[in-house]
Amino acid sequence: MRDLKHLIYFENLLENADNELVKQAQADGKLAVGYTCYHVPEALLNVGNCFSVRLRAPRTGSLDIATYYMSNYTCEFARALVERGMEGGFQFLDALAGVDACSMMNRAMEHFEILQLNSKPNFFVSHCDIPYKITDYTLDSYVSQMRIHVLDELKNRYGVDTSDDAIRAAVAQHNEVCRIISEIGEMRKADNPVITGYEFHVLNLVTYTCPKDLILPYLRETLEELKTRQPDEKPAFRARVAIVGSEIDDPQLTKLIEGCGALVVSDRYCFGSTPGREVIELKDDEDPLRQLCLHVMQHSECARYIADEKVQQRRDTADRLAREFKADGIIYEQMKYCDYWGFERALVSYIMHEEYNWPVLSIDRLYNNGNSGQLRTRVQAFVESLEIKRIQKNGGTK
Repeated sequence: MRDLKHLIYFENLLENADNELVKQAQADGKLAVGYTCYHVPEALLNVGNCFSVRLRAPRTGSLDIATYYMSNYTCEFARALVERGMEGGFQFLDALAGVDACSMMNRAMEHFEILQLNSKPNFFVSHCDIPYKITDYTLDSYVSQMRIHVLDELKNRYGVDTSDDAIRAAVAQHNEVCRIISEIGEMRKADNPVITGYEFHVLNLVTYTCPKDLILPYLRETLEELKTRQPDEKPAFRARVAIVGSEIDDPQLTKLIEGCGALVVSDRYCFGSTPGREVIELKDDEDPLRQLCLHVMQHSECARYIADEKVQQRRDTADRLAREFKADGIIYEQMKYCDYWGFERALVSYIMHEEYNWPVLSIDRLYNNGNSGQLRTRVQAFVESLEIKRIQKNGGTK
């Protein structure tokens, strides 16, 4: 296929957390609010003159210093953020909206404060507890913490407009991004899609890491470009897979998988489009903050939710997405030492195979895995097994 016009530009934006558009927005007087987890409502960080930046640590090398502070039994994503912070990589932030979603990320947020990794006088790190189930009292607590630890801090320290009207305006802009990404994502359902999993991964990541108003013109243009893009006459991939699991912010992992012949058609993981790119419907006669928090709780697929209905929801979502996007198999992945997804992957990868009849590849991985020969070998073997199943199903023909 012909290369997307802005793909190289998008890839360059992902090279650093303080990318070109982040610098442009700050030069215009806007405030950069970092965050690491879906459980901080993204739209909430785009109120007034703020913009959200979902934190990554691209091109991470040694984690020795962060390991000294956090131990080598904590997930590499948390350690990579602390390491990059000690290198000065997050000095551009004006605030960091942290949540106690897991103990390892909690420790990372604590180290941003303890080690004073940002020297701006009004910089702050929030610590918000996240519920394990959806009830009226857990929603009340969630709303209160977002109000007190995020909105009130932004208002008191920087004079940010955190009114209901500001929240609704931020949600409206957020929804435009979601509609574009969702429309592009739907294109992956075609038998011969006009977009690869790697291209979609890059597109989706820039929506998390760049100011919304500055990235939207490029997204609109890319959507129109894709509507007229012609796929290769013969598909370049031998199988279609859905990915389910923990945090992936490195598109090189998607490129590795697709380099083995497996087109990635669904991204049900942290930093993916499910959850995160669903349109948020707000009612005019209800508190927008409460509606926003409820939306996050209802759509969350995080393994920290232990209520029976949420456990079942995660399995049903993985099954639904794999079927809707015509996947041949599912890759369940988990970053090494991730507590929640360690249990989820081990159990559910078995359940999806035995009870849902899906071919499943189950892997644990490092933070940056784009050049892993061992992982490449495992994915290649999985693709071959999917091909064999298809041949057997078709009575001996491809």
